[in-house]
Amino acid sequence: MKKYLLIMIGIIFLLTGCLKQEENSPQNVQQTNKNDNMEIIAQDLRVPWAIDWDGTSFYISERTGSIMKITGDEKIRQKLHLEKKLSTAAEAGVLGFVLHPEKKNDAFLYYTYEDENGQFNRVVEIREKNNEWFEEKVLLDHIPSGSFHHGGRIKIGPDKKLYITTGDATDAMIAQDKTSLGGKILRMNLDGTIPNDNPYPNSLVYSYGHRNPQGLAWDETGQLYSSEHGSIAHDEINLIKPKGNYGWPFIQGYETKEGMITPLFHSGDHTWAPSGIAYHQGILYVAQLRGEGILAFDLKNKTYKQIVSNVGRVRDVFILEDHLFFVTNNTDGRGTPVKHDDKLIKIPIPKAI
Repeated sequence: MKKYLLIMIGIIFLLTGCLKQEENSPQNVQQTNKNDNMEIIAQDLRVPWAIDWDGTSFYISERTGSIMKITGDEKIRQKLHLEKKLSTAAEAGVLGFVLHPEKKNDAFLYYTYEDENGQFNRVVEIREKNNEWFEEKVLLDHIPSGSFHHGGRIKIGPDKKLYITTGDATDAMIAQDKTSLGGKILRMNLDGTIPNDNPYPNSLVYSYGHRNPQGLAWDETGQLYSSEHGSIAHDEINLIKPKGNYGWPFIQGYETKEGMITPLFHSGDHTWAPSGIAYHQGILYVAQLRGEGILAFDLKNKTYKQIVSNVGRVRDVFILEDHLFFVTNNTDGRGTPVKHDDKLIKIPIPKAI
């Protein structure tokens, strides 16, 4: 009888242990940390990079060489006809995309290519015809490109100028060379010419000393902000000033040097790997790649918090009315994709952070 009781106690102990282990399994922990109010708008995207909206449809650039058009429940993968061979280097390919504000069916595109002269980035105007896109005009060519650090974000500013982020192409010192297109934020007219009011005469350079800027957004006053990848952490959120020198490779984080600008925020010894950004009512929303979520920065109070987590790598964010849209980037070779990745996801804009 005593032996029987001991066996029964042992069985109960084992069952209790199994139940405890199940309750604390990674799967259940993930479920308790899930994000509320997330709605999947589209899935099975191919390394999505940039989001734009024409009033009816979303357009999402895909690094592998296409534009995904999403209208309600309909998805059309639109082929891109480019003049140069698309590069397959790390972080390269079809990157920034933004619709032309004045020409229906036209857009601007930033892509990495390879030819007999090497590997470069270029900015082109493209046109949509019968659900395909065709390269129509080269606005800027031979932007430096290396094994990575291609920059790639393009946005239309409130001044109706085209702004372009470029990386240092792993050659850090070109960020300080104002004659180089690498490691900069550039500003041009929509036809590719140099604006008369650019900070440097006959130059597209708007600011310099950047390592790999990935996001651009403006507040209601026209103030420009940018996100930037640091070197081994020390990622940055910068307030961009014309002619500003943002220090790379001489300073990062809150290090100082005369004539160089320190960031509004930086990640310290942690890594955000910030990408696309969007502004809404005093808050800057920032996509995180390594951080696998979205950060919200309160620009007035100088505070921030993570508002989306555990969704994998996030490449871009976009605000439409009272909702925040974002694309995951788990199929980029650095993430861990799950079934039907990547996705366009919608959440309500948080009422407070």
